[in-house]
Amino acid sequence: MIQLSEDQIVKVKGDVSSPKGFQAKGVHCGLRYSKKDLGVIISETPAVSAAVYTQSHFQAAPIKVTQDSLKHGSVLKAVIVNSAIANACTGEQGLEDAYKMRESLALQLGIEPELVAVSSTGVIGEHLNMENIQAGIELLKETPAGSGDFEEAILTTDTVIKQTCYELTIGGQKVTIGGAAKGSGMIHPNMATMLGFVTTDAAIEEKTLQKALRDITDVSFNQITVDGETSTNDMVLVMANGCAENECLTEEHKDWPLFKKALLMACEDLAKEIARDGEGATKLIEAQVKGAKNNLDANVIAKKIVGSNLVKTAVYGTDANWGRIIGAIGHSAAQVKAEEVEVYLGGQCLFKNNEPQPFSESLAKEYLEGDEIAIVIKMHEGDGNGRAWGCDLTYDYIKINASYRT
Repeated sequence: MIQLSEDQIVKVKGDVSSPKGFQAKGVHCGLRYSKKDLGVIISETPAVSAAVYTQSHFQAAPIKVTQDSLKHGSVLKAVIVNSAIANACTGEQGLEDAYKMRESLALQLGIEPELVAVSSTGVIGEHLNMENIQAGIELLKETPAGSGDFEEAILTTDTVIKQTCYELTIGGQKVTIGGAAKGSGMIHPNMATMLGFVTTDAAIEEKTLQKALRDITDVSFNQITVDGETSTNDMVLVMANGCAENECLTEEHKDWPLFKKALLMACEDLAKEIARDGEGATKLIEAQVKGAKNNLDANVIAKKIVGSNLVKTAVYGTDANWGRIIGAIGHSAAQVKAEEVEVYLGGQCLFKNNEPQPFSESLAKEYLEGDEIAIVIKMHEGDGNGRAWGCDLTYDYIKINASYRT
């Protein structure tokens, strides 16, 4: 068994433009009133790329265009993203517009259209203003790269930009992984409801990268929920351009477990930041399930807990109502033995042996007044472990979504 030390992986200040050979930009093109709304990530060399997409039956036009690009060889040099308008459920015109975005950026960069991915996020059912998009692409050409500009350009109801960066050494070469994401509402991925972009200067075999992304998505982005809604648009895209000049990573490479761990850490960071920034949220909730029959059951239970509106409102109200946690566990699809389940909050055991345990309500309330809440469940069923992330449910969630289009 390979033992990995997180000391070998260092978190640093940075973003998607931090890995060698990448730049990122963001501008205001007029899709929104004043905020940046069009962004690009550009690699100076072709980047091996992998993606996972929303499972919605109504996949948006940009998703279809990106899928078309990647089927030509799983290599990209750029991705263009707009906010404000999702370009979803927009018929043939929407698909034409998405292809036009791809072609316009490719023409400006002097590359083949199939080397460009396209992404959109925002209101469903509205067409893009292509004059604004075209003008924005021209503006991007003249705009210098700037830290945080791309991350700002992809936001919708988000309140903060979401970025992360890690460094590690592969075969004597420094390798960097950078990430950016957006997501605040409509978060219940499978894969869905948010956008995630990860860049790395590592050299990686394509099939190895695709498999890793699927594995990692299952335990990071697919383990977050804000409101149980699923979007039409969203995806996670990874680009690896090889500019670090390391020996190409495959599953058999001795340093692959280390790189995959760093990639997981980057994706977990972004997933947690999305959950933390849920619409109207004041607290990040993490459910930790230990000793389930298997990892799948553990993840199912964890996500049930953070997705329960009753649990979310109890956390908002600083109410240690463990019955709501039990209720969420009880109607999960996982195997559960009631007499074996233990519930912990802030280090206190609230429930054990299928009966309540004495605990300090005042200490529990004090713990729930914090902005990061961990709910720990011990199952005593097997060696399965899992985590999921969500947020509290507040009055502001209703206010934000009641006026989303106004």
